[in-house]
Amino acid sequence: MTEMFRLSDYRRKKNRQRVFFNRQELRQLMDLYSRRVAMGEWKDYAIDQYGPICVFSIFRHTFDQPLFAVAKSAVGKGCNYVVYSGRQQLKSGRTMGEALAVLEKQIRLV
Repeated sequence: MTEMFRLSDYRRKKNRQRVFFNRQELRQLMDLYSRRVAMGEWKDYAIDQYGPICVFSIFRHTFDQPLFAVAKSAVGKGCNYVVYSGRQQLKSGRTMGEALAVLEKQIRLV
């Protein structure tokens, strides 16, 4: 008739590590983004969180698919950063600077 449920079975696990961009990482992302906006290459960005992954997406036009996405995920006590162009992984690194190096070198198409 009446069935009892343990609420703790349905609550989120507290041991899950939350992933977010810290102030220094956001500064690196926004520095690169603002330079590319000034050159007229990029127009919009978005920050999303998908479970244990935080993503900074870069758009050429507001309603397009992202040109690039910088994902940060927790790996043990550290973090891993990956830069994507669509579904293609361009670069990964243990620091934001390593991963963003691939976007610094991008050639502008005329």
